[in-house]
Order: sequence, then structure tokens, then C-alpha cells
Amino acid sequence: MHVQWFPGHMAKTKRMIQEQLKLVDVVIELVDARLPISSRNPLLDQLVGDKKPRIIILNKEDLADPQRTAYWVNYFNQQSGCKAFPFNATIGKKQLISRLKEALLDVTQEKRERMARKGIRKQTIRCMIVGIPNVGKSTFINILVGKKAAQTGDKPGVTRGTQWIRLDEDLELLDTPGILWPKFEDEEVGFRLAVTGAVNDDVFDHDEAAFKLIAFLQQRYPQQLQERFKLDDAVMQEEPLASLEQIGRNRGCLLKGGRIDYGKVSKGILMDFRQAKIGRITLE
Repeated sequence: MHVQWFPGHMAKTKRMIQEQLKLVDVVIELVDARLPISSRNPLLDQLVGDKKPRIIILNKEDLADPQRTAYWVNYFNQQSGCKAFPFNATIGKKQLISRLKEALLDVTQEKRERMARKGIRKQTIRCMIVGIPNVGKSTFINILVGKKAAQTGDKPGVTRGTQWIRLDEDLELLDTPGILWPKFEDEEVGFRLAVTGAVNDDVFDHDEAAFKLIAFLQQRYPQQLQERFKLDDAVMQEEPLASLEQIGRNRGCLLKGGRIDYGKVSKGILMDFRQAKIGRITLE
């Protein structure tokens, strides 16, 4: 499945991040809990490397498989200079700030101790927030600040410029626009980003995406798939196309002559997945 999308403003964002990195102590990277690896931008690893400690926040964990989320949180926490925790938009401000500050104090401990030895006791931690489009950075900031400090939206590319936000006297945040990378070498990565809404819906084939999603669900989450779409046992044993067609018939997605309207049924399947109506599902 081929998905390519790299608007000009993303190249500009890359330059912004390079320029601003020297101003921050920590990089806070938001990833999608449903695809924690595929939603990590390899460009960010090139830009940040081991220059700054990193906090990885697995956002939208309420849409993801809880067991897989626990696995990935542990995976990231095993990495040097890195702390991770899950997050979703229902978490309250107090709980989120507590989690974030605990992680920040952990990853900046060495630097704070070094500064304290120099007599600098009062220190403000400055953080850059990064992530791919539509991963939820603006919602994350708005919960932290307690007001609508950053523009939010349900489409990629809402934030177009950097902005500094002071959370309190001890913490400042730098929001950045979402950034993708120029080419998805792995087609599976492109598929995962497409079905979760990280790329514009206009740049991929919905029918192919829905077909691949059904194939994945038949293998990994068959019960959720069957229950949501009321699929027959026999259909579940067939190729994904049979499931796609039965879903189309069950939902009345038909053209003249009773033919399946593949475009309509595919969009419906993708929407159900994105809204967790099929269940809490992790793609990797």
C-alpha cells in the first residue's frame, strides 16, 4: 500500500526543530498507542539523537489494546535516557501534570544536580513537544494548561508554527507542528498511518486500506471484528473480501443492481476503527 505525503510546511518544521533544539532540556514525543513504532518519525531520531533526554507519551491509549500498551510502555522505559507513560484525553490536568513532572525530574536529574553544584537552585525545565500530524499534541497541551492554549483539530496539519507556553514557573513547553518523513519505505507503516488518520484521507486508497485492515483483524482480533459487523462464521474463514462484501450488504452500502459500494463501506470501516467502535486495537 503506497502512501506518500510531505507538504512543504513539513520541511519548514524540520528546520524549526533543528534551530530550537538547543533551547530545550527535554524532548517530549507523542506517539499513537495503536502504532507506537510506526508513529515515531525517524527524522526526529536523526535530529535529536542522544543530544536530549526524551519522554515518550503513548497517546490515545483508550483506543489501543491495554496489554499491548503495557508492553510498549515497558519497552520504551528500558531505553537509556527515556521515560514513557500512556495518556488519553480523559485524563485530568492534575494527574497529567503529576505524571509529566515525575518523568521530567527523572530524565533531567543529572543536569539539575550538575547545575545545583554550580549554585543554580531554581531551574526551569524547557521542553519541546514533537510528533506526527494528528497524534494529539494540541489536546495534550490544552489539558496541561487548563485552557485552549493550542489549536486542535481532527485532521493532520492543524498546528502550523511553533509557540512557547509557560505551564508554571518550573516548566515551559514549545509546541511544534506535526511532521512526517518524505517516504514510507515500509508499506505496512504507510498502511498503519493511513487507517489511524495520520495522513490526509485524500492520499491513499480507502478500499485497499479497509481490505488490509480486515485481513489484520481476522488474524489478530477476530472476535471484535465478527461482533461489530455481525459476520457469519463461514465468512470469517474466507478471504477478507468476503467480509468486506458482507459488511457492505449488512449496512446497505449498495449500488444499482445490488452491487457493493466499496468506497462507502470502506470509509465506514475505517471510521469505526478510528473511533474504537470495533474495539481497542493495536496494529503492532
